[in-house]
Amino acid sequence: MDLITSTAELRDVCDRLAAQPFVTVDTEFMRETTYYPKLCLIQMAAPDGTGVLVDPLATDLDLQPFVDLMADEGVVKVFHSARQDLEIVWMLGKTLPHPFFDTQVAAMVCGFGDSVSYEQLVNDLAKAKIDKSSRFTDWSRRPLSDAQLAYALSDVTHLVKVYEALVAELLRTDRGLWLDEEMAVLTAPETYQADPNQAWRRLAGRMRKPREIAVLREVAAWREREAQQRNVPRGRVLKDEAVIDVASAAPRSVEALGRLRTIPSGFERSRTGADILAAVERGLTSDLNGIAMPERTRRAGGNGALVELLKVLLKAVCEGEGVAPKIIATVDDLEALAEDDAADVPVLQGWRRGLFGEKALALKHGRLALSASGGRIIVHDLTATG
Repeated sequence: MDLITSTAELRDVCDRLAAQPFVTVDTEFMRETTYYPKLCLIQMAAPDGTGVLVDPLATDLDLQPFVDLMADEGVVKVFHSARQDLEIVWMLGKTLPHPFFDTQVAAMVCGFGDSVSYEQLVNDLAKAKIDKSSRFTDWSRRPLSDAQLAYALSDVTHLVKVYEALVAELLRTDRGLWLDEEMAVLTAPETYQADPNQAWRRLAGRMRKPREIAVLREVAAWREREAQQRNVPRGRVLKDEAVIDVASAAPRSVEALGRLRTIPSGFERSRTGADILAAVERGLTSDLNGIAMPERTRRAGGNGALVELLKVLLKAVCEGEGVAPKIIATVDDLEALAEDDAADVPVLQGWRRGLFGEKALALKHGRLALSASGGRIIVHDLTATG
């Protein structure tokens, strides 16, 4: 099984794939020791039986033909759980695949549950088994074995049948439009532009005070810029636990920084320690009035019981409709809805509102009730007559 290693070969195969109605795509990459993923292999397949493996590590290969194919409006690009694959495509050419289809998202709409695995879909829809022996291989080492190449190619050849089956089900259930919002998020450039000034948000769950958020924002931004510049994982610069400890304690001296349990011995006297203290100072001297608290922190209140009821209603509705809860509403959505009937959340908009949002509002205001029978949740419309 040959790898494409020249630009001419790649251009030829991409030209042939561009004539197909869709192409399935997957990538193999490594990022254990880097901030940015290191692309090691590209796999593509088409409904005409074409299967292609591309070696991005080849010295004489320009990946521009692949980037051009990803941007070709005439062919649908099909991925499974595409978030990291799309990040790689964005890094290669500052473009994102369009039109685009994620089989994991589509499977949720079709009732396969939250975050359904590729293996399960292949088993259920392509009636095939995946050889998992090469799953945890080092894709950066050359040469790749025939077993590795066969495993990699099977990822996209099976995906052809999975895609065709999901499209047929979406047409049968008339749920194609349900995918649009999720696909739009995945193909938005801002999804892949790592803004250091937004890095604090993923760590803010336990923060309760504006001062803590202010320090967290500066320390997390410093760490993100440092990781990007050095191309190392964030944890190699400073572990998450240490960032949170620094934000909570706000040390203003070398001695205070050194007393934190998550700061390695001697670390406080290094250049990095000085950078952390400078970030803390920026946070402490910033305008606290302009600090936006995380949504979940702001919503912490007395709506816990109502949120739990809304979770039960969501599960009952999703079981009845054959759709995964994750595609309908998040816990944050339910908390916002419990607090405000007009909350600006997806569950109160479009098809989600008709499917679940209106029922949730009815439950909140006593127009709908829940009961249990035979292990199932029964939804009762209390406004019904007769």
